[in-house]
Amino acid sequence: MSTRSTPFPRAAIVGGGLAGLAAGCALSERGFHVTLFERRPYLGGRASSYQHPGTGEVVDNCQHVLFGSCTNLINFYRRIGVIDKIHWSDEMTFLEPGGRATLLKPSFLPAPLQTAPSFLRFPFLSTLDKLVLTRALMALLPRAPQNTGESFLVWLQRHGQSDTSIQRFWKPVLVSALSEDLDRISVPYAAQVVRESLKSTAAGRMGIPTVPLTELYNAAQEFITSHGGEIRLRSSVESFQPENEGTTLSLTDGATKFDFAIAAVPFFALSPMLPQGDDSRPLREKLAQFEGSPITGVHLWFDRQITDLEHAVLLDRTIQWMFHKSKLLNVAPTSGATNNGSYVELVISASKDLVDRSKSDITELALKELREFFPGARDANLLKSTVIKEVNATYSPRPGIDLYRPTNQTVWPRVFLAGDWTATGWPATMEGAVRSGHLAAECVAKAAGLRDARFVVPDLPATGLMRLFA
Repeated sequence: MSTRSTPFPRAAIVGGGLAGLAAGCALSERGFHVTLFERRPYLGGRASSYQHPGTGEVVDNCQHVLFGSCTNLINFYRRIGVIDKIHWSDEMTFLEPGGRATLLKPSFLPAPLQTAPSFLRFPFLSTLDKLVLTRALMALLPRAPQNTGESFLVWLQRHGQSDTSIQRFWKPVLVSALSEDLDRISVPYAAQVVRESLKSTAAGRMGIPTVPLTELYNAAQEFITSHGGEIRLRSSVESFQPENEGTTLSLTDGATKFDFAIAAVPFFALSPMLPQGDDSRPLREKLAQFEGSPITGVHLWFDRQITDLEHAVLLDRTIQWMFHKSKLLNVAPTSGATNNGSYVELVISASKDLVDRSKSDITELALKELREFFPGARDANLLKSTVIKEVNATYSPRPGIDLYRPTNQTVWPRVFLAGDWTATGWPATMEGAVRSGHLAAECVAKAAGLRDARFVVPDLPATGLMRLFA
């Protein structure tokens, strides 16, 4: 029979992003007194939304999507009661400049061949491109490549990939998934994206929230508070001090002691919180190895519909994705628009070249490119716009970074780590963030004496021929 060191341990969660919310929900459900601290006035971290002061509209800081292989994220949404707020799609549209559209969709064939008929009909790839792509895919699917320090671009070139196959297939798929340029992506990360998306038809389904992101995570707040926990917004934790029987958090308005603490903050925010002394040095040295990678979102509101598509991959230009938010969200028309107006978000991942450019320049660039893909945008009037730069949207999945990703445990027995940058086995995704929260919660539960606590959900099983490679 499971026992606890104390009847109702008090657990502090520092950070109200996905990792912290996942940990908080898991622990509160098992009877812990959870107090979650978030410095912002809203939840969600880097997957949040807020009312933009310049436009008056509620905007996501960046468009986030999930896939059927994200088992822990899906379970988290189900636990807090928002799984019905996710719109699922089995199809993906690739658009070329000029507007030619090509649909990628599953067929009756078993995994990993489910999308092969669509792929073989891609008009923007030559027969040679498809042959070399198939050869590379077959090299990735049987087993995950070892991390040799080689970048994925070098791996692609070594496997005979054409410039067109790199620019029109590998780059759109992987830069969007991993938010980094191909020459800075570790081979195992790229292989994981490919293997996870093709392991079954269900794994490749894309889910898009139908409400602003923070609305999703307000449900997590309700879940924690309904289980006796507390959410403290606009509450900054400046540092923590481990002790024999707990941990003391130093806040701007005082100090509070807890039995356990989880630091669920980005890698760049953790170092200032660490205690002074030699115990912190190894973790500080690991944190110093991480680099951020930016994502830029361009939000545009038009007075008329510019396309019937809900979303599309955009080829050969700076902007990589279009999300037709007025079709995906249940929102009222913007001021001055009719019911047929369009609100779109354009996404540029790994947007290093845009960080120092003005928002007006970025808007002009995005609008010019958008009109190349969507003729309907050429005559539409732009009512309002904004650009949101998330400079440290993810950590860079560069070759060798896995050597520095820390586990959830620390040298302090009652302090644990969570975040998509920790050693989750996944790259910097919402799934990785939730997994880290579940792993950290398991560490807390074990330290408190709950030996049977299991929060991590198993991976989606492979189907079809992919079972041979599991």
